[in-house]
Amino acid sequence: MDVLVAYGTTGGGTAEIAQWIAEELRDAGLRVHLTPIREVGDVAIYDAVVLGSSLYAYGWHLDARRFVQRFAGRFTDRPVWLFSSGPLDRSADEGPLDPVPHAAAALRDLPAREHVTFGGRMTSEAHGWLGHLARLMAREGHAGDFRNPERVRGWARGVAADILARRREREEPL
Repeated sequence: MDVLVAYGTTGGGTAEIAQWIAEELRDAGLRVHLTPIREVGDVAIYDAVVLGSSLYAYGWHLDARRFVQRFAGRFTDRPVWLFSSGPLDRSADEGPLDPVPHAAAALRDLPAREHVTFGGRMTSEAHGWLGHLARLMAREGHAGDFRNPERVRGWARGVAADILARRREREEPL
C-alpha cells in the first residue's frame, strides 16, 4: 500500500517528525512517500495519508491549510491521519490536546480518522522571521525542543497497524 506522509513546516521540526513517522510506516512494510505539502500534486495514487503541520500563533501552516482546501472530500474512501507540532512545552505529552481550529476543520473536511498534537521545536538557530521570534522566546525561557520521538513513533506504529488491518480486511474473501 502507498502512504503519503506530507508536512507543512518552516523551521524543520515538523519535517523531522514526519520523517520519524515515515520510518515507522516503512518498517511495517508500507511504501511511503514523504514530501512537503506544497509539492503534493495528485492524491489519487495513495491508499492512506498522514498530514502534519507546524503550529504558528495557534494556527496551521499555510501550506497545510491550502492542502485541506484543495483536497477536501477526496479521502472518503481512504484513511487520513493528522498531526500538529507546536506546543513549546510538555503539554502535548501530558494528555490529549484539542485540535486548533485549522486542524478541526481538516478533521471534518478531509475527513480524517484522528488528530494528535506533538510538542514542537523552536531553537535560537532558526533563520528569518522565525529566528527573530526564536531569539525572543529563548530570552523568555520558551525556546527548546519539546518533541518526543518515542511518542511520535508509537503513534505511527498504531497508524501502520490500522492501515495493515484495513488491507487485510479488503483482501479477505466474503
